Amino acid sequence: MQDPYLYITLATTGLAGTAIVAVAALRGWNGWLDYKRAELVRYPQETAPPSAVARIEVADLKERIRKLEAIAAGVDL
Repeated sequence: MQDPYLYITLATTGLAGTAIVAVAALRGWNGWLDYKRAELVRYPQETAPPSAVARIEVADLKERIRKLEAIAAGVDL
């Protein structure tokens, strides 16, 4: 039979390793969140979303481009 201290040592080492990895991951996560917060402060988002008219115009332009590409490829719509 093996020494019981071996199992205690392995369990303690595994627990310590898991704790070290968890602490490192949490510090990395907090650092990433701080980076994103600083990025948002540096480059604030637009105050208002694009208007409905602008979105409709963009959709219309995309549809026209799709039709022109289909014509260029020789595909009947």
